[in-house]
Amino acid sequence: MNDMARDSVDGRDSGEGIPAGAQTMTVRGAAFLGVGSMVGAGIFALLGEAGAVAGAAVWLSFLLAGVVATLQGYAVAKLGARYPSSGGIVTFLLQGYGRGHITAITSWLLYFAALIVTAMVAVSFGSYGAALFFDDSGVWSRILTSGVVVLVAAINIAGTRFIDRVQTGIVVILLAVFALFVVVTLAQLDPSLLAPSTYPPTLDIVGSVALTFFAYLGFTVISFTGGDLPDPRRNLPRAMYLALGITILLYVLIALGVFGTLTVQEVIDNGDTALAVAAQPALGDAGFAIMALAALLATSSSVNANVYAAAGSTAKLAESGTFPPVFGSRAWVGGTRGLTISVALILLLANLVDLTAIASLGSAVALAIFLVTSIAAYRLRHETDSRAGILVAGIALTVVVLVVFAVQTLLTAPETFVAMIGIVVLAVVLELFWSTVRARRASRTQ
Repeated sequence: MNDMARDSVDGRDSGEGIPAGAQTMTVRGAAFLGVGSMVGAGIFALLGEAGAVAGAAVWLSFLLAGVVATLQGYAVAKLGARYPSSGGIVTFLLQGYGRGHITAITSWLLYFAALIVTAMVAVSFGSYGAALFFDDSGVWSRILTSGVVVLVAAINIAGTRFIDRVQTGIVVILLAVFALFVVVTLAQLDPSLLAPSTYPPTLDIVGSVALTFFAYLGFTVISFTGGDLPDPRRNLPRAMYLALGITILLYVLIALGVFGTLTVQEVIDNGDTALAVAAQPALGDAGFAIMALAALLATSSSVNANVYAAAGSTAKLAESGTFPPVFGSRAWVGGTRGLTISVALILLLANLVDLTAIASLGSAVALAIFLVTSIAAYRLRHETDSRAGILVAGIALTVVVLVVFAVQTLLTAPETFVAMIGIVVLAVVLELFWSTVRARRASRTQ
């Protein structure tokens, strides 16, 4: 292990030698941070798209995607338990590769993915809010989109204890709403709609995993709580597995309820509102309002979790010299300037960019990041006491999902494939530029 990487697990980031009161995130809060990020990122928008590929077997697609996410979660949890830090995946990259080009380029990609996904979820919040309260007003949609980002920034400035309380409250309400939805839909379920004889070919179901995996991307947010959890070696894996277990069960039950109540075509036709339509037979018009409110909670929770992760990662990257130091310096309004910069970029993306054109970009970039992180976990398996077989299985499945995703995107949305290449090139250019500037500054001080 290089000296820089070794230093990163000591002191305040390691979670060792710090008064217990200085670490204010609970296992429940960390797990709910992950649940909130995962649920808000995909379930409302994915059912229609997944149904077009996997038919009534979407529940099986969510289950398989959950297996892939759990294998990735094993790698991240082992790394987080050994190297607890508010830098999350960034710290693991530093440990596995040192402060080189691989870490820097992957870190820029991680940052871009977080910005894209957060902006997408914020736009979804604005759309649901405008539909529920303002007759689909475009102006109000933008106001609500910007408002939730600014509100979440204020919550993050307030500190991790406040984040813990807010996130826990949101997720508890959200889980209660989904529990009601599962109960009423399963009670009126038509088994014939879920008959295996109606499923598409196995290859189509496997191919759909590349899509449903998007709904689990938020699990890595938990890795950023290592610096805020007491006894992270024990508690971070507990939070990771708890969050994934809750989310997998929730997704499978929701998919069974929706596709056991509506035909596949009805799910595809209703898209984002399929959950509300599925609840209408039992709940009437109140079903739409209830699920729209659930969407608002889910998306706001996801924005909160992703902004929290972005603030922690940029601070760690600035500390290590991988990002410019401005990202780690304190802002006059509170928090770091990395938080301020991230919020500003999210607002620009949400209000000025057509995110539907690059909807799958964040997912593809995240898959590549998970692959690099898993390889780092394999390289550090002896230090983290990880099982090589599980890590290799996670790496192999991630490669399969990423290849399938890339091929499908190239065939169906070539402009998005070009954008994927473009964002990698941008990350490389930024790394080369900043490394040159950093080298010049170092030479002047000698």
